[in-house]
Amino acid sequence: MAWLVASRPDGAGELGLLGVCYTAPVALGGMAVGPLLDRFDKRLVLITDSLFRAVVVASLPVCVAVDAMPSWLPFAIAAVHGLLKMAPLAGFPAAIPQLIDDRDLDAANALENLSYGVATALAPAAAGLLIGWIGAAGLLLIDSASFLVFALAAASIRRPLRPLPTAPVTREPDTTAERSRPTLARLGRDRVIVATTISFMAFNIAEGMLLVTAPWLADGRLLGGPTALGLLLSAMAAGEIVGAAVAGGRRAHRSETRAIGVVQAAAAAAFLALLTGPHQLPVAAGLFAIGLFSAPMTIWAQSLRMRRIPEAVHGRAFAALRTLMQATPAVGSVLVSPLLADNRLATAAIAMTTLAGLPALYLILTGADRHQPITPDVEVGTAR
Repeated sequence: MAWLVASRPDGAGELGLLGVCYTAPVALGGMAVGPLLDRFDKRLVLITDSLFRAVVVASLPVCVAVDAMPSWLPFAIAAVHGLLKMAPLAGFPAAIPQLIDDRDLDAANALENLSYGVATALAPAAAGLLIGWIGAAGLLLIDSASFLVFALAAASIRRPLRPLPTAPVTREPDTTAERSRPTLARLGRDRVIVATTISFMAFNIAEGMLLVTAPWLADGRLLGGPTALGLLLSAMAAGEIVGAAVAGGRRAHRSETRAIGVVQAAAAAAFLALLTGPHQLPVAAGLFAIGLFSAPMTIWAQSLRMRRIPEAVHGRAFAALRTLMQATPAVGSVLVSPLLADNRLATAAIAMTTLAGLPALYLILTGADRHQPITPDVEVGTAR
């Protein structure tokens, strides 16, 4: 869709609007998707989302084929994408604890992380080749078909992913909503959940700064231009794949929050590799290290949240937490732009390291986690 919009006469100016349409509805969608995941079978939510988006995405190439594409259609499709982005992003972690045993959480979360890493590494390159062969509209037909494949995969899950039953209470009867509100409120009072969430939000701000800095470096400081940028992004994706593979095979022992803090601190230090430009390989090695150490922290933190948060509110909790963390990279992109405009790369690199590193130090110094989950005011049944 970005390629279609960019090829228009006023495409350069419209790209910004396309980005806003894609990102602005995410928060609203996250608030709506969470309750749906906790109220209905998660398979039904994921299948419905995929089928609906398959139709929405296919509408563009169909309109192109009949030469009747309205100018607003790409922006409407982008808005639908943003609105429903949290359906799988919150649906996956909400479903995983209902499918596997506790001892396998790290491995399952590593597989999710690996799937994203492989897709991030391969999909943009594949899209670039396919656009040249079949055009952007033809590529969107493949995109639409991929949603159908996901719907079939979700439908093939035989174990029901229905909401968890709540046990009867002996005190005065409350409504289900009244019983769930105290549980959700306790998320904000759980030190580990709050600390890891704020820590990840800060790290994502640093990564948002990196998303702007990497193209800036490739364009003005490194030899190779677009080729150099491809090398940098591929190096980071490769690091994420390796890190996820390693983290999935071993669980963080003792204090999980300290283990998360250690790998986050290592990833934060790797931002300083940006100072080695115009030397391409050290910068690429730094981005590889960022991916290598950020993958375990993501996997271990997700397992930690799954163990601490009651399954009955996983949909709302993961929708809220992932919406918060997804919103912060844009802040980093805004913060770093004036620094790069003034050619202050060293200041930008130090700012990234500080933003990512200080919360990590807090986790290391204070992270004595309590492994028991947050217990609600009523007992919650288990799906296993």
